[in-house]
Amino acid sequence: MDQKFSTPKKAAPAKPDRVRQWIDEGRDPATARWQSALEDMLAVFMESLEPGKLVPVYPLDDGDLPVFLKAIEIVDLSPGLMAAFLPPPIAGKVVTPASLKPISRITDGRASYKIIISRPGAAPRILCAEISEQADKPGVEIFQSGALLGTYDYQNQQDCFDHLTKIIRVHLWDREKWRREDYLRYTVNWFEKVVDLHKGTVSVEKAFSFFHSPTLIKADRIDALFLLIFETLHRRLQDLDGPLKRAISTMEKEASPAGKENPGPRKLLDQAVFDLLALMRQFELFSFETMTNRETDQFNRESARIVRKLAEMTHS
Repeated sequence: MDQKFSTPKKAAPAKPDRVRQWIDEGRDPATARWQSALEDMLAVFMESLEPGKLVPVYPLDDGDLPVFLKAIEIVDLSPGLMAAFLPPPIAGKVVTPASLKPISRITDGRASYKIIISRPGAAPRILCAEISEQADKPGVEIFQSGALLGTYDYQNQQDCFDHLTKIIRVHLWDREKWRREDYLRYTVNWFEKVVDLHKGTVSVEKAFSFFHSPTLIKADRIDALFLLIFETLHRRLQDLDGPLKRAISTMEKEASPAGKENPGPRKLLDQAVFDLLALMRQFELFSFETMTNRETDQFNRESARIVRKLAEMTHS
């Protein structure tokens, strides 16, 4: 999996009026200031975050990668959430103040790994999770409007991971008024993790995935299948530094037979579609064996159509 991480920007100016308002409304001053600090820290990396994805905010070394890969397998985000993965060089600097000792989770000097997730809106809600196996008590806090909404303590890292998805869905997920593009983003984000991790165990809320629930976008299961494949490959073709786009660009520079289209890109895209279908079969994501004759005909048509459409897009 390609690592993508953000470059810290100049910190946004503090918002004392926001904190003062929370305190005037009766919030605990230390809690109000801590939420503000978490929001301001996340704002430093916001330009490089992507809605609905967990993004590392610092280069990961070999020891960090297993923790990050486990986190992205577990962490399930609705499409509007902003999420940052903090490895030790950054997480170690996000230290709970002494005035909030009851929610302090890791001893200074140990390798801290944190996840910070923000739900934007008029009253932003923010989650901070300490997921290090070296933590004294791995766990999660949720804040809103300067108040501590909830805190969860666990005995070890695995217990924390086992409950993290449920906590995120209960406290942060936006479940109302999803648009078609929201369902597309959520489902493609899930499937990209399946492909990159090569695992069929990636967390997904099936009631919000158009692949699992095609009626969300007024489609049938064959249309949903190939829409997912198309959107996934389309996204990868838009990544100019990605392996698929680089391979096609190289092929397009090769000489073509006189008066004929270079067959290389289309063959590569056909293989890419086949590979994604094979992965779905391997992890039993789609029930191919139950297709009717009508669905089999539709399957064959759609398979050829999206290869043709993707190939045409490489020339545009």
